[in-house]
Amino acid sequence: MKDNRLYLIHILECISRIEKYTSEGKDAFLRDTRTQDAVLRNLQILSQSTQRLSSDLKAAHPGVSWDRIGGFRNLLVHEYLGINMLRVWEIVEHHLPALKKQVAAILDELGGQP
Repeated sequence: MKDNRLYLIHILECISRIEKYTSEGKDAFLRDTRTQDAVLRNLQILSQSTQRLSSDLKAAHPGVSWDRIGGFRNLLVHEYLGINMLRVWEIVEHHLPALKKQVAAILDELGGQP
């Protein structure tokens, strides 16, 4: 098993990319399919990385919605025709900032960089 810190760093990198891609705001995001594709891909990678974290780490941090993130990954991969970009924007705007803080705190707790 790889070090949990590697996956946590990867999650933060995905969030950073999403922040960069969506910096022009909601209207720009909704108009640009290329940006939508980039955001969706990073959300998928982020979600996949959470599934690679150890069960012990997840159990020690029940405040993070690990199951919901994994469920969202399944939606992105298997139900891609039904993805609602307004819902994706809501996740980017309201949920990713909190996840970023939670993951950064866990990474700090584990000693940062691997």
